Amino acid sequence: MHTDRERCVRAVRSKDARFDGWFFTAVLTTRIYCRPSCPVVPPKTENMTFYPSAAACQQAGFRACKRCRPDTSPGSPEWNQRADLVARAMRLIADGVVDRDGVPGLAARLGYSTRQVERQLLAELGAGPLALARAQRAQTARLLIETTTLPMAEIAFAAGFSSIRTFNDTVREVFALSPSELRARLPKKNAPAATPGALTLRLPFRTPLNPDNLFGHLAATAVPGVEEWRDGAYRRTLRLPYGHGIVSLTPEPDHIACRLTLGDLRDLTVAISRCRRMLDLDADPVAIDDQLRTDPLLAPLVDKAPGRRVPRTVDEAEFAVRAVLGQQVSTAAARTHAARLVSAHGDPVDDPEGGLTHVFPTPEALAAVDPESLAMPRTRRTTFTTLVGQLADGTIHLGPESDWPETRARLLALPGFGPWTVDVIAMRALGDPDAFLPTDLGIRRAAKELGLPSTPAALTARAAAWRPWRAYAVQYLWATDNHPINFLPV
Repeated sequence: MHTDRERCVRAVRSKDARFDGWFFTAVLTTRIYCRPSCPVVPPKTENMTFYPSAAACQQAGFRACKRCRPDTSPGSPEWNQRADLVARAMRLIADGVVDRDGVPGLAARLGYSTRQVERQLLAELGAGPLALARAQRAQTARLLIETTTLPMAEIAFAAGFSSIRTFNDTVREVFALSPSELRARLPKKNAPAATPGALTLRLPFRTPLNPDNLFGHLAATAVPGVEEWRDGAYRRTLRLPYGHGIVSLTPEPDHIACRLTLGDLRDLTVAISRCRRMLDLDADPVAIDDQLRTDPLLAPLVDKAPGRRVPRTVDEAEFAVRAVLGQQVSTAAARTHAARLVSAHGDPVDDPEGGLTHVFPTPEALAAVDPESLAMPRTRRTTFTTLVGQLADGTIHLGPESDWPETRARLLALPGFGPWTVDVIAMRALGDPDAFLPTDLGIRRAAKELGLPSTPAALTARAAAWRPWRAYAVQYLWATDNHPINFLPV
């Protein structure tokens, strides 16, 4: 979008928050870059230039605005609605792969050469993987400076910097303030808490956001010991690269309140990225809803409760296993099956603030389970053991780098995997915004009530007009039912 100068200027002049994260405005006279909705008086048009990423702004010598804090913008919705190389690379960078494995590790995960990855990122985002990862480290550093009492040396390494000097130089260059000056600017009442390992932060999103089906679905399908709804918040355990964590997420009118307890602060960036993906916070609800409103039968549903998101997951392999456990059984039965596996094979965690007890088992741990101990029909046992075996040995990858068509094909080749199972994994684990469930009982019931075609083939043909947002249409159709997944727990 940053190449459409006229459109960008209109967004800046109208202070349209919907475009935050889509592009950044750099001011040539002040050498500052802002989000489109920055509250200050817009600069003259001839003094504006536009960049596709914060990293590109920083690389061009601009520093972040202290007023609108562009580093806290929601992410671009492009990276979660596309499956090309650039989108997959951006999802991996957000997951901390460059910090852990370097650019060669990023390229290896994508199956491309380092040169190809760098060339495509530079062409579309104006910055290579190292610059993009550096911008992310700066954002993480600022978050730790402002929300913890950690010494600066610990913050530097937790944010992914290789040295304290690099940390100091980067923070000063990006924010025009030293780390100590950033912390000193905090009002006394906002002084960071001293709880070891605990962080409280705000996760921004584009409005509107309807929390009912989003949190309702996560709470209604919660696996005991791994997830719970407590005091108005969805809580769950996290398996992260350097250790385990616990997150508490509370819906607020203009943000999601997030409380993270981490065993290792180096996991902060990854934890935030995965929580944002689970809650679909980088979506553009206005564009999605406008497309779905073009169908006169869907329009009333959208108008009644706009801004529905797709409830996703923090662990793709975990969700795939749970999808198999939920085949042809009730939500309660699926939770029971999963809870047994968790208590027997999950890693224990300590949760003094609630009732969480375990992290969901790894595919390697589940691959070692005796099939005869599984309380399910023999054919589903075969489906389960085949899936966890291929996840464990790397035959099937369900991470952020997944190629959606290729992964679908691999899943369909597994015994016991039909279109419903593959599409629900594509929708909620892989993040495909166009995944559709025409054979789902709830979808067919809603279609019949609304006057839509109820047979899978006819409904799929009608749903072509909803593309590329059919996964969101699924949420609106499901919401017509009086099922607990559609309501916030009381």
